[in-house]
Amino acid sequence: MTAPAPPLSVLQRRADFLAANRGLRVARPGFVLLTRPNGGQGRRYGITVTKKIGNAVVRNRMKRRFRELLRAALPEQGLPDHDHVLIGRAGGVERDFATLSQELSAALSRAAAGKGDPPRRRRETR
Repeated sequence: MTAPAPPLSVLQRRADFLAANRGLRVARPGFVLLTRPNGGQGRRYGITVTKKIGNAVVRNRMKRRFRELLRAALPEQGLPDHDHVLIGRAGGVERDFATLSQELSAALSRAAAGKGDPPRRRRETR
């Protein structure tokens, strides 16, 4: 019998989300996964869905789906002592739940291998 996985905790401070944004980035059609070491605080996750995605009903549905995906995947596939942040993308709500689950597994394995997407270009300030 294996030991139970430590419980997941939820990111709540804005500083934690900003720190995760400086970490490894893996983009998928339905979401972007950000991962960053958190200095021994266990597996933590956060979810962000901007108002560009849709109204409150759509955003909340997307957050519920992401929360369930992360609760299922992170105990086995999540990086230990890392923060995981999912950022919703426009096509994420219409995607099949099984497809999102496969994409999350692929994104977590890429993050574990240290293979992130190239950094985004800086926006020009006006």
